[in-house]
Amino acid sequence: MRSKGATAMGAAALALSALAAAGPARADLKICNRLSFVVEAALGLEEKGATATRGWFRLDPGQCRVVLQGTVEAEQIFLHARALPVYGPSPEPQSGHADLCIADGDFVIAAARACRPPQRFARFTAVKPSETQEGVVAGVVAGGAAGGAAGLVAALAEEAEYSEEQARLAGIQRLLVMAGYDANPVDGVAGPKTEAAIAQFLKDRGLGAQAKDAPDLFDRLIETVQQPAATGFSWCNDTRYAVLAAVGTDEKRGIVARGWYRIEPGKCLRPDLEGRPRRLYSFGEAVDRDGQPVRGGTGTGRLSWGGDTTLCTREARFELSDHKDCAAAGLDATGFATIDLGAQPATTVRFRE
Repeated sequence: MRSKGATAMGAAALALSALAAAGPARADLKICNRLSFVVEAALGLEEKGATATRGWFRLDPGQCRVVLQGTVEAEQIFLHARALPVYGPSPEPQSGHADLCIADGDFVIAAARACRPPQRFARFTAVKPSETQEGVVAGVVAGGAAGGAAGLVAALAEEAEYSEEQARLAGIQRLLVMAGYDANPVDGVAGPKTEAAIAQFLKDRGLGAQAKDAPDLFDRLIETVQQPAATGFSWCNDTRYAVLAAVGTDEKRGIVARGWYRIEPGKCLRPDLEGRPRRLYSFGEAVDRDGQPVRGGTGTGRLSWGGDTTLCTREARFELSDHKDCAAAGLDATGFATIDLGAQPATTVRFRE
């Protein structure tokens, strides 16, 4: 079975931090996204032995959002964050303190330590606020500081320690690169190459310069990533099932395989690839609503798309470069199809039943 909730944070490690600012009794709880990824967050509150969760709260890079209004009286506050499936694989969060229930779509779960199907467990991180005298919020895990009004602020941060402004720009750069535009490096630093990539994207979409600052910019970028590539490589899912895909690329340390990217029915996706590789390796597998592999028409084999190149994979999201003996390492030996990009300006692998 493949991990249904596989998401990407790239090379970033997810950190959670929170501090309470001194102020009036009203202390709204706000989450700030200092990651270069669009994320969905879930909140857990524990009071007198009872734990409830609620979600999802979408946050674009650089966005702060109030997720709980009024005085926060919970004995414990927990947070869980996941990047949107369009980003593919990611490392696990640096720390976690509780397994609490989540669900698909908007949810409120009153008894979050005992899941009932289709609810499932996810690892949450405990947030322990502390007061400051200046009304300034600073990250205790990720470091850095950010101004804020009195209240509780939890920051989602990565190793780059972006400010909110830098996170927004880095998030734009990341999606532009995935969409085939040259906005590297993803560093949150403005420059002529990034500006040119943004301008070309807006021109290609028939948008004016003001769209750069519009609230729906990240939606437009994600829509572009989910379309067949005009240049480069993409997957398109023509089945009625979700497909979890993995890609392998030739790098200095050998073939590096990364997965899983989740592609919804009728959608396309462009995996994040460095440069313009001339050859890569592709595998995809259909999964049902519970994340279980879908069987083919004969009922004996899984509905999958691969080939003769054996690379190692595992059920959870992964990045692997040693493919000598998958079984000995506790991994799955998976057959990938070899894709010769050659001089083709665009190559699309379509998953069909």
